[in-house]
Amino acid sequence: MSTTEQPRLAVLISGRGSNLQAFIDACASGALPAQISLVISNNPDVAGLQRAERAGIPTTCINHRNYDSREAFDAALVNELHAHDVDLVILAGFMRILTPVLIEPYLGRLLNIHPSLLPKYPGLNTHQRALDAGDNEAGATVHFVTPELDGGPPIVQARVPVQPGDSADSLAARVAEQEHIIYPLAARWFVEGRLLLSGHRATLDDTPLPPTGVQYSPE
Repeated sequence: MSTTEQPRLAVLISGRGSNLQAFIDACASGALPAQISLVISNNPDVAGLQRAERAGIPTTCINHRNYDSREAFDAALVNELHAHDVDLVILAGFMRILTPVLIEPYLGRLLNIHPSLLPKYPGLNTHQRALDAGDNEAGATVHFVTPELDGGPPIVQARVPVQPGDSADSLAARVAEQEHIIYPLAARWFVEGRLLLSGHRATLDDTPLPPTGVQYSPE
């Protein structure tokens, strides 16, 4: 922990950093009692790095193109995370498939958000896939990261209705609004000691969560 006794977060990004901004805002308001100690991007010159710099957060770029393997890239990430004594790692639009080199040392301290109602639609193009399937709702899922792609135990989901005439972009925009709520919420549960990875299940307040996690609804 830091000298302020606040848990230290690292946020990993690949692009504009809209979820990163949600974390910056939540930490600044006190809604998330933690500090972002580091933002890492695998791409240089992305808008997310500029967001972090404007907020006074240390940043670094570890360009995956400079490494011969996923494992070597992940080892470089681990070294940087260890150097900053990070308590929780947040994947926020980080477009890299992680290997056990990173997952194992941070198992139970590594969160991701996926823009679908997992287990539906792991992988890419989730909004178009929901539209193509004729689904009447879509959403996002915060989950613990495990070696299975988008297969870690869900923590919390937010659902949005699919509206007539929706495109993938319009649906994505409404889902993103919910992402910015539920992702800092899940991190808050973690830093408060309420959320744990226990075996293959997520537990909240010592209670195993259902297979799709908590269903978020505004209070």
